[in-house]
Amino acid sequence: MQRLQIYPPTCPCLQPGTYFRYGYPDCVLNRAAAILKEIRPACGPYPQPDGRVVFSSSTIPSRSAGKTLVPRESSLFFSFRAGMDEIAAALFATLFPSDCRLCGNPLTNISRLPVCEECLSAMHPISGVLCSICGERVEAGFAPIAQPEEARCGVCARLDPPYVKAAAYGSYEGGLRELIHLLKYDQVRPAASVLGRMLGEAIDDLRPLFGNQLPLLVPVPLHTRKSRQRGFNQSELIARAAIKLMTAEGRLVAASGVLERRRETQSQIGLSRHQRRENMRGAFAVAKPAEVLGRDVLLIDDVFTTGTTVSECARVLRRAGASKVFVATVARTLKAEAEHALAPVEAEEAAMAAAV
Repeated sequence: MQRLQIYPPTCPCLQPGTYFRYGYPDCVLNRAAAILKEIRPACGPYPQPDGRVVFSSSTIPSRSAGKTLVPRESSLFFSFRAGMDEIAAALFATLFPSDCRLCGNPLTNISRLPVCEECLSAMHPISGVLCSICGERVEAGFAPIAQPEEARCGVCARLDPPYVKAAAYGSYEGGLRELIHLLKYDQVRPAASVLGRMLGEAIDDLRPLFGNQLPLLVPVPLHTRKSRQRGFNQSELIARAAIKLMTAEGRLVAASGVLERRRETQSQIGLSRHQRRENMRGAFAVAKPAEVLGRDVLLIDDVFTTGTTVSECARVLRRAGASKVFVATVARTLKAEAEHALAPVEAEEAAMAAAV
């Protein structure tokens, strides 16, 4: 799709030093706003920066960030407004065609998530024989032929981790990795809804292990400075999005502030497994031990890379009196991908985190 040139070649906005927003000069944006004001007089305020409209062919529903609602006066009024909304959507699609943030293809439908349906549908759950404890891909020599559901990876076969089981939706690569980056580093908060749906599937894999009392949901915390700098904890956003999709009977309760990150840790790039454990030692503490005493806990994070972070959190929670700890993440790094791409991925993410 090629952008339409709806301003004359002599437009003053084309002079050197002109400020462009979203790839268009101010005169184009102002002219489009004036057109929309004429055809949508009753549609309320225009979206603010935190609820801006983009275009996506995704069929995933998204909630509007606008909080000002127009009273329901009559079905005729709403039919008229719905028609005006369709005209406005078509106008925006013509004047401001947007591209998918993952593949670069043009988007056609209005959505707050700038990712196309093709990219979202390409994000598949992990398949194959996985470790029954940590979810790592199991090599042929460690996978029992008769009972593959009891398979253990080499690490879990040698030493039991401090959690009962860890589950992840997909492999931390390709589009899923980029979608997580959109949330963490590009501040595209609508991505949390899609990631929350994926997290919900990982949690469903753990439900058969839950007891009569549902576990307390605890997101892995960020350090105060990092949380203030980013403006949110991505693990908590994803967890709350997953909770909203749960049924009333199986809905978990999120416990904010139970776990704290007491100190910032150095980058894990290039560290051995032992060095990673030492780097995380003492980084977390349970701020509200009474809430976890005697309870099962479901620990939530966005990515399971080597398991060092969630293992340290699980150890601290168990020490504070938690009965069992389960782990659910949106994605995890699998051994096949880690052998070739873990160091470059971590280096790139460290640079992104430093820039946020």
